[in-house]
Order: sequence, then structure tokens, then C-alpha cells
Amino acid sequence: MTTATRDRTTHMVASILLGYPDERLTGALPLLEETVAGLPGQVRGPLAAFLAHAAATPLAALQAHYVETFDLKRRCCLYLTYYAYGDTRRRGGALLRFKHALAAEGFEPESGELPDHLAVVCELSGRGATRQATRLLREHRAGLELLARALESEGSPYRHVVAAVLATLPPLGDRDRQAALRLAAEGPPAEEVGLEPYALQGGDR
Repeated sequence: MTTATRDRTTHMVASILLGYPDERLTGALPLLEETVAGLPGQVRGPLAAFLAHAAATPLAALQAHYVETFDLKRRCCLYLTYYAYGDTRRRGGALLRFKHALAAEGFEPESGELPDHLAVVCELSGRGATRQATRLLREHRAGLELLARALESEGSPYRHVVAAVLATLPPLGDRDRQAALRLAAEGPPAEEVGLEPYALQGGDR
């Protein structure tokens, strides 16, 4: 398996697992397990661990944990630009970069999520724009590392999914490590503004 195929497949599986869990997820578990079984160990292990958890957990419990983790805890935010920009006007410009990257590939997520949602970026890769999606992930590596640490400290099974995504990226460099430490110490900037104009489409999760 080539690295590009590994990354594309890993990201597509992650995009499904990082969405709100519903009956489509439970119905797709056998296919996801089969797909993950063919991946290299560094990504297969974490994804298989999450799938095992999902298969053994009632859907209602999966949904409750998702909401508790990603909707109620800011430090477990799936929106990549949030870590660097918070809810400030500068985040709007960063969101436009994601929006343009998706539009350039003719991709409009059905979920209606903002374009910097980790599941959306992973789906962009899974649909073939792996280079573009990986570039966005690398540009926001510090926030992704912070998310991984927060999920680890929470003991959330979603830590496995984010770990698999991180395994597709180059080793963490000093610059990203220092940026992650700075974000952890200072937190995102605060300035409440509306972000609706930057969404690709309306709707719920």
C-alpha cells in the first residue's frame, strides 16, 4: 500500500468516525472494520480500537459521549481554526482558506459543518484531495496536537481516531511542539463574533 493510499483511506475512515454517530455508522461498522484491517499497523491499531468500542457500545451512549465531548468541552473542539484564532474576526479569514480549498475540489460537505471541521477536512482527503487536506492539517498541527492531548486526558475513545490522523503526518517538529505548548498555556483568543457567513451551507450537524 502506498503512503498516499494509506493516508486517503485513513482520512476517509476518520471522517466517518468523527461525525455525529447515528444508524449509518452502526450499519457501516462491518465495512469499516474490513477496510481498517487492510491498513498498516500505525493507523490500523488506533482505528481498530475505536471500532471495537463503537461495536460494543449502544448507539445512545455513543451519541451522549459525542455531545458531552465535542459540544460541551471547548478544549475538545473539532474546528481546527478555533485553537489559533478562537471566536475572533481573524478566524473568519482562516475559515475562508478552508472554504476555498473545498470549493477548488468541487466538494461541499452534506453535513453543513464549517469547512475547518476535522471530519470535513478528512473527507476532503478521502475524496481524493489528499495533498490539499494534508496541507491544511499540517498548517493547524498545533491545534490538532492540543485536541489529541485533551481527548487523551479525558480518556475518550476518540483519542484513537485523532491519533490515527496524526500518524499520517510527519513527525512533530520543534516549531509545532512549541506552538502547541503555547496554545495549551494561553488558550485561544476571545472575541465573540458571528461565523455564519463562512459556513458552506446551513443546517445541523
